[in-house]
Amino acid sequence: MTQDGPAISGKRSLRPLAGVLAAVAASVTGTRISLIALPWFVLVSTGSATRTGLVAFCEMAPYVLVKALSGPLVDRTGPRTVSWTTDLASAAAAASIPLLHTLDLLSFPVLLGLVALIGAARGPGDLAKEVMVPEAAERAGTPLERAMGLSGVIERLASTIGPAAGGALVALLGPMTGLVVNAGCFVLGSVIVAVALPRGMGRPAVDPAASADDQEPGYWRRFGEGFTFLRGDPLLLAVIVMVGITNLLDAALTSLMIPVWAEESGHGPAAIGLASTALGAAAVGGSLIAAMAAHRLPRRAVFLVGFLLAGAPRFLVLALDAPLAAVLAVFAVSGFGAGFINPVLGAVLVERVPRRMLGRVNALGDSLAWSGIPLGGLLAGAAVTAAGLTPVLLVCGAAYFLTTTLAGLRPEWRAMDRPREDGVPQEEAEAAPRDGAKTVP
Repeated sequence: MTQDGPAISGKRSLRPLAGVLAAVAASVTGTRISLIALPWFVLVSTGSATRTGLVAFCEMAPYVLVKALSGPLVDRTGPRTVSWTTDLASAAAAASIPLLHTLDLLSFPVLLGLVALIGAARGPGDLAKEVMVPEAAERAGTPLERAMGLSGVIERLASTIGPAAGGALVALLGPMTGLVVNAGCFVLGSVIVAVALPRGMGRPAVDPAASADDQEPGYWRRFGEGFTFLRGDPLLLAVIVMVGITNLLDAALTSLMIPVWAEESGHGPAAIGLASTALGAAAVGGSLIAAMAAHRLPRRAVFLVGFLLAGAPRFLVLALDAPLAAVLAVFAVSGFGAGFINPVLGAVLVERVPRRMLGRVNALGDSLAWSGIPLGGLLAGAAVTAAGLTPVLLVCGAAYFLTTTLAGLRPEWRAMDRPREDGVPQEEAEAAPRDGAKTVP
């Protein structure tokens, strides 16, 4: 498959892929530590659950918005530059919180502003690391599904280790120490990208059809090109709509329905941690298997079966008031299925989008898919208050099942097993030369 990214020559090396994955690990670990330290700091210092929720919103809203708008910047400037600079910005904002707290200068509005800066910087930083994975995979001679699977393994491991480390730090040394460690993780990620990755990696992608006299397109033209491409690809659009709905349902489950279930069932907060651990540990196992074998499996079947296991069963087992052991078993199976989703999804995205447009299309797709997350808890809270937990769990489980199952029956999903060539559907480019590159089945 031909991509219009920078030419990659010379012997294969695992160093770029290892560097990108290490940067992802540092960033995700720091973020998960802050997800424990920051809400706890706000809760114990203000005693207000409303203010605690407002802090979370002030981080996620800029994250989604800025990530959506930063795609053209990543494509034009290059993901490497965007990654290390935004990680430094996140580190500076995170370190300012304990510093100002120590100086007794940290008011609540100032805290909200700093949290918003962290979210605004994290969006482009996370996008830039995602965009560098395909080039790193090419340099390592690794199939896309395997590289995406390894990225998913690292992210899920960090998502499991980070909260545990954050909880221990907060319990032993206080929430400000957790925020200092968070800032240190962002600095580490920035150093890895700026120093450890080989020279020439992460350069801005160039349109091979453009002549030397062509002017660089402006920001809004780049943004419009990304939007037009996404709108013109039925498969990507269908996937984003489906993932957007499931993300909303997942956010409703994790942020509200599971805590309500834990309280009403009498299992308490320990059950929330056990369920999360069962889900996360099994997801790591699924991601490892996907990294090794997903490129040999039929994508559409793997993707849809993964969603079938990952979604509706969790809602159903909670609605049935099953014993805790059964809940943990179902969550483990769901996590295993979830581990196969992102490797396939990431490979499909990379293969169908020209390299020069990967940043802006990925940014728009991610932001659209994440747009329902801030609403999940709000809508679930209103529904549970009006109808009770069990009916809402059953309705959401049915909606999850129908969304993921009926979507797979649509004709555009058949294209998932047929990669595009430079943004052109396979059937329109079957005569095009492959330039010696591999085709992922």
